[in-house]
Amino acid sequence: MACNTLLLQHDVRCVTVPLNIAMVDDFKSAEAISPFVASRLDAEFIDRLPELKLITIGSAGYDHIDLAACRERGVVIANVPDCGDATAAQHAFALLLALARNIVESVALTRRGGFSMAGTRGLELRDKVIAVVGTGYIGRRTIEIARGFGMRVVAFDQVQDAAAATRLGFTYGPLDEVLAQADVETLHVPSSPSTVGLIGERQFAAMKDRAILINTARGNVVDSEALVRALANGKLRAAGLDVLPQEPLIREEAEIFRQDKTVDASDLKAPVANHVLLRFPNVLVTPHNAYNTDAALARIMETTIANIEGFAADRPINLVEAA
Repeated sequence: MACNTLLLQHDVRCVTVPLNIAMVDDFKSAEAISPFVASRLDAEFIDRLPELKLITIGSAGYDHIDLAACRERGVVIANVPDCGDATAAQHAFALLLALARNIVESVALTRRGGFSMAGTRGLELRDKVIAVVGTGYIGRRTIEIARGFGMRVVAFDQVQDAAAATRLGFTYGPLDEVLAQADVETLHVPSSPSTVGLIGERQFAAMKDRAILINTARGNVVDSEALVRALANGKLRAAGLDVLPQEPLIREEAEIFRQDKTVDASDLKAPVANHVLLRFPNVLVTPHNAYNTDAALARIMETTIANIEGFAADRPINLVEAA
């Protein structure tokens, strides 16, 4: 019903592929656009939309938008702050359970007609310590699930929520101390200058031996080269990853060879590390789909429509960047 109202009140155009610079001139009259995370909106893209006033993104994170260019142009940004908190937290635990109980190997074994349990012994989560890095919407949902499994929760966040800690029964600590206690580390922080490379060589060294790392946040929060080394040398038991650095290059590796793209060694290190990660038998990688459930997609659609209607009525909501 809300979508029908939007269509009646506004000129709406839909595309089935991520927005990109090749199609930008088709939308020169657009006053609002609603991209998803696969659309990388840089300064050039934004500058070529002279009528643009609102970017309403279909996600909580907005690291794929050039914020400085939006501020300079007077473009405001709205998001969907709690579109997939339960969904993403459940996906994090799906990865954790699959790794802890060797689900993928067990299913492959039985499909081959074998019922031997060799190599499938699992890890019980009850009484294990889980470190939750980032205690926003998704982090708090993850803590609720962890407590349901009988796990002890420690957490790190640059902005601590004492009320949530009391209500949910967890304790905060410095990052390295939290990591050192934990059997499982799960990441739920946004991508920002302060979180890029948050988990690197020093943090892996601080972790308990044979810990499990789960990352459903952003790929660049983890130093992928350090992660490869931690897996190769046995420091980590396993890793479950819904995100990887340089995801646009993974989706379309031909991007590396565009004539207008300057490529240096740093552009190539992350894709190479990602390919190495995909070959580790104790690593599970999913295609950035932790948000992908019927309920979460319905919330994304409803909130995006509300963002557009609120802005059109001069009552903007869910703003993350105001001009």
